[in-house]
Amino acid sequence: MPRYKNLRAEMARNGVTIRQIAESLGVRFATISDKLNGRSRFFCDEAFHIKRHFFPNCSIEYLFDDDDQQDTA
Repeated sequence: MPRYKNLRAEMARNGVTIRQIAESLGVRFATISDKLNGRSRFFCDEAFHIKRHFFPNCSIEYLFDDDDQQDTA
């Protein structure tokens, strides 16, 4: 199940691709795809890098809000 809907929305709004994020972090495209699809998690340093490099005007809490937690509330 896809996760991080806010991050995905900002990526779409700003024309940021999975490939750009992967290259910026020095990881494979599949690694970022897996993280966005909930198969693995972002590490803190990765999240902060993405925020600083691509979305400096968004909060880390907004970008990496966990959709699953909202569904159980």
